[in-house]
Order: sequence, then structure tokens, then C-alpha cells
Amino acid sequence: MKILVTGTAGFIGFHLAKALLERGEEVIGIDNINDYYDVELKYSRLAETGIQRKDIVYNTSVRSSKYSNYQFFQLDLADKDQLEQLFASQKFDKVINLAAQAGVRYSLENPQAYIDANITGFLNILECCRYNNIKHLVYASSSSVYGNNSKMPLSTADNVDHPISLYAATKKSNELMAHTYSHLFGIPTTGLRFFTVYGPYGRPDMALFLFTKAIIAGQPIQVFNNGEMKRDFTYVDDIVGGITRVLDHQPLPDLKGLTDPSVSKTAPYKIYNIGNSSPVRLMDFIEAIETKLGIEAVKELLPMQPGDVPMTWADTSDLQTNLDYRPDTPIKEGVGRFIDWYKSYYKL
Repeated sequence: MKILVTGTAGFIGFHLAKALLERGEEVIGIDNINDYYDVELKYSRLAETGIQRKDIVYNTSVRSSKYSNYQFFQLDLADKDQLEQLFASQKFDKVINLAAQAGVRYSLENPQAYIDANITGFLNILECCRYNNIKHLVYASSSSVYGNNSKMPLSTADNVDHPISLYAATKKSNELMAHTYSHLFGIPTTGLRFFTVYGPYGRPDMALFLFTKAIIAGQPIQVFNNGEMKRDFTYVDDIVGGITRVLDHQPLPDLKGLTDPSVSKTAPYKIYNIGNSSPVRLMDFIEAIETKLGIEAVKELLPMQPGDVPMTWADTSDLQTNLDYRPDTPIKEGVGRFIDWYKSYYKL
């Protein structure tokens, strides 16, 4: 297949592109390489897939030096004209949209970035899929759509009408937009609600990266909600395995009239939770980092931050039943792999 993956200079997109390339798919990757966090890390990810910084010119194909089946374009999803030209020229079979403005707290400071990337950019993807006979669109949603839902584990059958951050609102909007296009134009779409992904080449604004960097430097770490938060930390290889399984299974409308709201009665549309389904207390997560580093962290205990939730826990039963998805990376092993990468990458 010829697959477009958006966000291939990003954390999950980079790992996914490698996995698809290594199973023999033809991959076109795009990313705008914005400066939300360290662009050097983004260029390093691209270099790992054979895309060299010196060769990157906006909207110009760069061929990988490592994979004959990989091309990369620096391109912004909000650039509708160039995106339309790319779809028309490349004739993709399937699309995986991972490009987005990420981060809950940053959405309090720069809301326009979320509208441009997550709403306008996603609309442009949907329009391109509409006019180019795309067989399946898989896109990133987020566990943040559940807001302050207190019933655990979080299920795709739960109400998600009350987001508590603009980031979450844009992700819920993506699900609604996808359903509309599936219903009107028959485009098979599958949304994946990601739960706290971590691993090598992870984002510097996320807890594992921030904690590791601070502990090694002997600096205090900020521990919100006094460390009592729980997160369904999911190792990136487990996430990638789930995405590839979903990609290979286009959804069908619920012709039997079942009551599962994650399936549509009128459209080839599906929503899945994708997580570890085993929440870990933040203090236990920090302890795993301390044990691997052999350093005790200096902790600054702080209250809950606006937009944060006390707990995430994914009900992944339908993904297990339908696609035999079973993440199996223990937290200590995953944290250990990240720290090994971190030390190697920063030459510590």
C-alpha cells in the first residue's frame, strides 16, 4: 500500500513510519517541523529514517537514504493548496493523521495554534480524502476527550460532551467531523483515543522526559496533585502495534442497530481507546525512573493544574476483541528503554 503518515517528525509518527517501512509499505511522511518543542529532536527523528536536514525544502520531496520506500515532505496541514496537490500527485491508498498541536497546558496560552492545526488542518485532510478515493483514514484522538469522567475504566460508550481543555475540544471535534465525512461521503474513518504514550524519542514536554532531565541535573521535579494522579502509561511500540492493526481493518456501519456509540449506524466509522489498560500512580512512575537512574528525585509537590484530570484508564476491550490488541510492555521495562535512549542521545 501507499500510505500517507502526517507528523513523521513527531514522536508517534516517527515510530509508526519506521514500523510501516520495515513491513514493506510505501510511506509518504509530512510534518511542518514547528518549534513547539526542540526542533533538533525532530530533525534527529527524521535522520533515523534517512531524511537529512540539509535536504529539506518546503513542499519538496526528500528521498530517504535508508529506506527506498520512503519520501518526506515538509508541509503544513493548514496549507490547503499544497496538500491537495500532494494527494492528487501521490495517489495514496490510506492515510494516518497524527499531526496536531499537542499539549493540554499550552492550549491555555496559545489557543489559535490548536484551531489552525487540529481543526483547519484536519478539515483539509478530510477534504483531500473525500476527493481522492482514500480507502481508510486513521486519525489521532485523545483520552483528554473524557474530561472529568469519574467512572473507570474510561469506555468509548461514555459521554464525552464536556471537555475541560481546548486541546480536548479539538480532538472531540475531529471525531465529529470524521463521522460527518464518513456518513456523507462513505470514507472509512477510525479514531484512536491515545492514553499517555511514552518511550524513546518522546516529547520533551511530557512527564518522563521532564523528570529524567531534571533528576539527572539534580533539579527538583514538579509533581502535580501531590503525585496522586494515575495515568494509563502506554509504551510507544504497543501503540504502533495497535495503529497498524487498525489500519488493516476498515470499519463498517452498524447495520444490526447495536447501541455502541463508538460505531455508527449510518457510516463506516469507529472509535477505539488505545492504551495499556493498567493505570500507574504518578509516584510509582517516578520511582521507576529513580530506580533506573540510581538517583532520588527532589520533589516539589503542587496542586492539580487547570485542564488536567486525576486519572486515566483505558477500557480497550473492543480493540482486544476485534483485533487481538494486547499491549505487553511493563512500566519498568519501558522506562528503562527510554532512559537508555536518553543517555545515549545526550551522550551522558
